[in-house]
Amino acid sequence: MKIYKGILLLVFCSCILIITTSNSNAANFQRLDTSKPIVENMPSTTKSKAKHNPKVATRRSAILPGWGQAYNKEYWKIPIVYGALSIPTITFIYNNNWYNRTKSAYQLLYKSSQPNATHLDTLNLAKIHPKLQGLSLSSLQKFRNAFRQDRDYSVLWFVVVWGLNVVDATVFGHLKEFNVSDNLSMQIKPSINPINQAKGLSLVFNINKPIIRTAKVR
Repeated sequence: MKIYKGILLLVFCSCILIITTSNSNAANFQRLDTSKPIVENMPSTTKSKAKHNPKVATRRSAILPGWGQAYNKEYWKIPIVYGALSIPTITFIYNNNWYNRTKSAYQLLYKSSQPNATHLDTLNLAKIHPKLQGLSLSSLQKFRNAFRQDRDYSVLWFVVVWGLNVVDATVFGHLKEFNVSDNLSMQIKPSINPINQAKGLSLVFNINKPIIRTAKVR
């Protein structure tokens, strides 16, 4: 039992010694640190936070849609970006498939309608898609051109949406560092005219500079 009491006493004395040493070091650090100017609103952490760079958001969105929005920490926009890009992608696949079908049907029907058409050309008419069976050459040509045009428009809209994704990441990347504090140099405030008691808005310019306080060393 005496051994346990001795161990507890030793641990207690060690804790007191450690606490005393820590407080002494902290006091010395504060005395040394007063020689430097103290800036008001100085951040509590010593590690400097990396500044948000809008150019990084622009490059990332140009490489991969949604990557710039992730850099701006606007993760909720990523599904919207890919949802918008999926629409021209789906329409491109649809129009491209039907363009190839109408193109093939037009070629097969054209070969079979020639005077030197063979029996094999006639048999190849069975390869035409069931929905295109019985259509004339002019109808197939019209549908082929329409599907080709819609396919090209789908590519154009895909590029436009991709570009809007880059613009969004760039704009909100700049707004990420936009100052919205109460110390703005220009503010709009409500005002009342003391003569006729009319309510309105006033434009206030703040020309005060930030105050930098320094501590004097004694």
